[in-house]
Amino acid sequence: MPRRGNVGIRFPSRGWVYQGDIMHVQNFIHDLSYADLPAPVAALARRCLLDLIGVAASGRRTDLARIVTNHAARQFGAGEGGSVRMIFDGRRVSPAGAAYAGASLIDSFDAHDGHALTKGHAGVAVLPALLAFWEAENLALDDREVLTSLVIGYEIATRAGIALHASACDYHTSGAWNALACAALGARLLKLSPAQTREALGTAEYHGPRSQMMRCIDHPTMLKDGSGWGALAGVSAAYLAADGFTGAPALTLEAPQQQALWADLGSRWYILEQYFKPYPVCRWAQPAVEAARRLMAAHGLTGADIAEVEVRSFAEAVRLASARPATTEEAQYSLPFPLAAMILRGRLGADEITGAGLTDDAVRNLSASIRLVEDPAICARFPAERFAVVSLGTRDGRHFTSEWTQAEGGPANPLSDGDISAKFQALAGQLGANRRQAIETLVAGMGGGAPAADLAELVLAPVGAAE
Repeated sequence: MPRRGNVGIRFPSRGWVYQGDIMHVQNFIHDLSYADLPAPVAALARRCLLDLIGVAASGRRTDLARIVTNHAARQFGAGEGGSVRMIFDGRRVSPAGAAYAGASLIDSFDAHDGHALTKGHAGVAVLPALLAFWEAENLALDDREVLTSLVIGYEIATRAGIALHASACDYHTSGAWNALACAALGARLLKLSPAQTREALGTAEYHGPRSQMMRCIDHPTMLKDGSGWGALAGVSAAYLAADGFTGAPALTLEAPQQQALWADLGSRWYILEQYFKPYPVCRWAQPAVEAARRLMAAHGLTGADIAEVEVRSFAEAVRLASARPATTEEAQYSLPFPLAAMILRGRLGADEITGAGLTDDAVRNLSASIRLVEDPAICARFPAERFAVVSLGTRDGRHFTSEWTQAEGGPANPLSDGDISAKFQALAGQLGANRRQAIETLVAGMGGGAPAADLAELVLAPVGAAE
């Protein structure tokens, strides 16, 4: 048995000395209850849950989702460890396969919540992992446990992401750190021991995809933000630990220089700092889209009036330079293309980044003419703040320049409950009105301790089967 002390926990047989209060993290994972959640935290968890479900529903229309779910059905078949339905699909695969498919589904549409300092996303992996453990283990979860588990996932993932960015030289995808959140949920729901919990977290960190995000920014593909593989790694890590598998210490949790980040676990709630996207494209492009939308509305401009566009923003946003995207991924990791769509079409949704929207010649031509300029003053505010300044020149010689503009949906300028509802209803349109309303009603009422099986069924059943 380990010997506990103020400086850490020793395992003499393995020679490890764990620095810091890892027991604090373990206690949070295993002992947090719904009663411990401040009301705003529980409310944010409900908002995150509804938003993620809507994004998952809309993700079904992407080629990425089709390929990944078919791949999971072929390569991650259900075995003796249990079977889980893929989100809105119904086909049964392994728990790790279902988590992989679900996180990829949400990631494919790129309208999910995120956090500024992680430069990435927690919920995209947390929800699919929760559903995977839930169904695989035939757990009778009530709505309070669902919300509490979500909060645990967001808190572990966000801190792990901040820790990784502070300690690694490259900017890694979300899968590199949201894997730890998936392992944490597994530790809680599988009732792992403290020692097994440590092994699960260490394995998830070690197996998590340390993929370099800027490579996918420069060359957008279906690799996206790595969250599919992060969810798979995290779910696998929990089951491996349950079977006695040992993992290296999770340095994002246990390194001495990270201890201050974890000391306020349970008192500071990072879930309250999540942003919600109004549009299904990279968050870094959205300040420019918002700036142009406001500028045109303020001056009564239409797309037909615009002759030239310049954007000043931070360096990472300027690298979103795909002007004539051929795929949804290229459109989502573009700044000029969604900006041009907003200017000419007056909207930016699924129709602008899929199908015929990708071949709109007017949008593509305007996109190719937009000038992107790196602004040192704006760069200095990144990543905590992301600004853009847009200048529009009209065909009759007028010029208009926006203020420094941030995207809507952050903690400082949150979307309203009505906005979140409207977004969900729009994204989940293919589910049918009755199913959409049932999901929204159930999520809105969560927290009273009612059984949550009906919600799981509405999210896991294939489209058309629970309408």
